[in-house]
Amino acid sequence: MRAYERLLNYVRVHTTSDPESGTHPSAQREFDLAYKLAEELKALGVEDARVDEHCYVYGSLPATPGYEDRHALGLIAHMDTAPDASGENVNPILHEDYDGKDVVLPATGMVMKVSAFPFLASMKGETLITTDGTTLLGADDKAGVAEIMTAVEMILEQGLPHGKLCIAFTPDEEIGEGADLFDIPGFGADFAYTVDGGDAGCIEYENFNAAAATVTIHGFSVHPGSAKDTMINASNVAMEFHNALPVMARPETTEDRQGFYHLCQMYGDVTDAKLGYILRDHDASKLQFKKENMLDIADYLNGKYGAGTVEVEIKDSYRNMLEKIKPHFHLVESARQAIRMAGLEPEEVPVRGGTDGATLSWMGLPCPNLGTGGFNFHGVCECTTVERMDRCTQILLNIVSIYAK
Repeated sequence: MRAYERLLNYVRVHTTSDPESGTHPSAQREFDLAYKLAEELKALGVEDARVDEHCYVYGSLPATPGYEDRHALGLIAHMDTAPDASGENVNPILHEDYDGKDVVLPATGMVMKVSAFPFLASMKGETLITTDGTTLLGADDKAGVAEIMTAVEMILEQGLPHGKLCIAFTPDEEIGEGADLFDIPGFGADFAYTVDGGDAGCIEYENFNAAAATVTIHGFSVHPGSAKDTMINASNVAMEFHNALPVMARPETTEDRQGFYHLCQMYGDVTDAKLGYILRDHDASKLQFKKENMLDIADYLNGKYGAGTVEVEIKDSYRNMLEKIKPHFHLVESARQAIRMAGLEPEEVPVRGGTDGATLSWMGLPCPNLGTGGFNFHGVCECTTVERMDRCTQILLNIVSIYAK
């Protein structure tokens, strides 16, 4: 079975994670795909395939006789889809011999314009897979799941020699919890790759350092008719706080390795107001500056309006994996070789976000990320192609072969 055929099957299983549930997994529906994958692994010959109580799927292929001394290699993808758009009742559409022009999504009439998505032109002649316009596709990351499963099938069918190969599929990556309960010792790999997004040939081993900041403002309300020199309008102070942050350090004004302050939510009245931010930077020292800058702004406003007017709470979220990948840079070099073996040139870009691999790397499992051939994640314009999924599968087989040698 080709990878795209598995993708068409998997995307019909509703696995949207729930950021509000507080449970692990965040949604019981994620078990539906987990049990399906475990049974499929067993049918392929992965005898120890299993689902744990937190909805993590694990399995392994013992090393080919004579290859027991090779490194144990892990391949990881996530099963959940993002809550940004509906992942229920997904209806994928295949556009065979795609002409490289604007694409109409049939259920809604929405048009994916090449002017908005220039990569579409490079897909001319391929079989494009899109949604019908009502949901996301779920290629993030069911394409990665499908490619790993197809690689496992091909290894077993063709008798390809390999060291120990460890497989895992995780829940809740889309809400930042995919690695929280990952059993690294039980997984059994020396190092791994996540297969989670980006075009075929992408390698990602550098991501944002991340923190979340909550700014709480306590005002003082009096009748507006007698408010002069007495009222402290919490909403106005909130706007003053936000306007003290640099305009050119917002997501909409930054790119590449430029970090940002992102105002995600705000609400308030005269008495109380609250601002929610995420802070991002590839450079840890620059992220630290952003944290300190917010605290300095709070100190200034407390000096102006009175102690305790502004409170800032900052929590670290995840860290740049680069520091943990550098001592194991053979992972990147091997990926480059595998991609070139597949007839592509590696594309290496810093992730303007985070991955399960970043968290796993800091937990002790070095884990860069590989592309799946997908685009436009988290929305109804999500897409991939049959051919790019095939190339990604071949890249995985090449990596397994490289580490077998």
